[in-house]
Amino acid sequence: MTDLFGDSPNSTPLSDRDVQLLDTTLRDGEQAPGVSLSPDEKAEIAAALDRAGVDVVEAGSACTGDGERDAIRRVTDLDLDARVTSFARGVRADVDLALDCDVDGVNLVVPASDRHVEGKVGTTRSAVVETTADLVAHARDHGLWVEVVGEDGSRADLDFLERLAEAAHDAGADRFCVADTVGHAGPERVGEAVSRLADLGPTSVHTHDDLGLAVTNALAGVSAGANLVHATVNGVGERAGNVALEEVAIALDHCYGVETAETTELYDLARTVADATGVPLAPNKAVVGENAFAHESGIHTDGTLKDEAMYEPYPPEKVGRERRLVLGKHTGRAGAKAALAEHGVEVGDDELREVVARVQRLAERGKRVTDADLLAVADDVRGMERDRRIELRELTATSGGPLPTASVRLDIDGEERVASGTGDGPVDAAVAAVREAAGSAADAALESYRVDAITGGTDAVVTVEVEMTRGDRAVTVRASDGDITRASVTAMVDALDRLLALGDDSEADSETAVADD
Repeated sequence: MTDLFGDSPNSTPLSDRDVQLLDTTLRDGEQAPGVSLSPDEKAEIAAALDRAGVDVVEAGSACTGDGERDAIRRVTDLDLDARVTSFARGVRADVDLALDCDVDGVNLVVPASDRHVEGKVGTTRSAVVETTADLVAHARDHGLWVEVVGEDGSRADLDFLERLAEAAHDAGADRFCVADTVGHAGPERVGEAVSRLADLGPTSVHTHDDLGLAVTNALAGVSAGANLVHATVNGVGERAGNVALEEVAIALDHCYGVETAETTELYDLARTVADATGVPLAPNKAVVGENAFAHESGIHTDGTLKDEAMYEPYPPEKVGRERRLVLGKHTGRAGAKAALAEHGVEVGDDELREVVARVQRLAERGKRVTDADLLAVADDVRGMERDRRIELRELTATSGGPLPTASVRLDIDGEERVASGTGDGPVDAAVAAVREAAGSAADAALESYRVDAITGGTDAVVTVEVEMTRGDRAVTVRASDGDITRASVTAMVDALDRLLALGDDSEADSETAVADD
């Protein structure tokens, strides 16, 4: 066995190795609770994976049903550079169904541990070996690339796992995969299993994150001789998920000089998958999380401004990101000055001290302070009024009758615009009217809408909070009024105005500006 993460004494140095990625987001990732991908979404993700240079895309499980097979065909029709495969159980019918989808290969999953051989399938080790060899030969006879996956391999008897891999290779399999199916193993176990199997032929590793060891185990497998890693984008998958493709790719690149993907595509890929699956990126997620390249601390911000590598392991551009100087409780003068300079705003020393003090007070009240707030504070400190691009002049809404309607009159860059709209209710109708009147200025997505607070009594005041995004910017605005429709429209119009003020030319990550009307 090799030392963990060191070069095997009998192998090519890690930095000179050709390691590939197999993405199983469309199959194993979709098995996460609540995730269901449409054929269009699968095709979109597959195309993004291809742009990122992923070598193998497991498009789904052809045995699942007609809908899944249609989705797999959508992927195979894309004519990707990547090899497209289908998951197949250890039965001939699954291989034949995969053939019907015109895939390039199959990931043939067979039981490896006694728990699966005897308890799940109800068979014997010898029968598994015989069936595997027969299925590999059948698939190869039909021109398929074949990877045999030893399910629950991390809990298998290693002598049997070696026997199973040898039979698979002898029958013509292109590679054998050790699957840590339930995230059970530590890196020593993965390394030991892979080191024994890599001598028999090309070996893959498939890891889960139940113990928080998915990346560690994947790297242990590569160190021991594996030359292909199974992963999912953002680590989406069953239970605690699979190893995250973006984390494996950047870890191999940064730590060992092993290139597995076009890293500048990783962030766009992560956002595509997050949008399609409905599983948001955690702010502290490595590589692609909102905070991965964000600096708030005055000490960190000052250091980063002096040397970009001071508090970052690699530049954000490497993974398609940009650095952000976040404003908050720990903001210092250097950070505030740099953030203002990005918007062409210059302040004197006394004004800068006041800006920093106000930003810190906002943050201490529990608010997320970003560009829109900073610019508003700076304008106030300098005694300047913000020039509004959009203003609400008039709003009428009716909910009587079969179809709620609303009309608005807006002032946009000095031009009056009037429009009406219909919807499921007066708020929905009013929002539709605003979008119609604002035209391209309303080219923004309403990410969230909620009633934040309602006072009691007959003169109740409702507070509405909306979050809207335009390009790479986002603002959250609150507005209060005795009428929920007017509060909603006021918040939306103010959000659009602030988004226009922030501009469209920034490539920074989404930020949230909180303002109260």
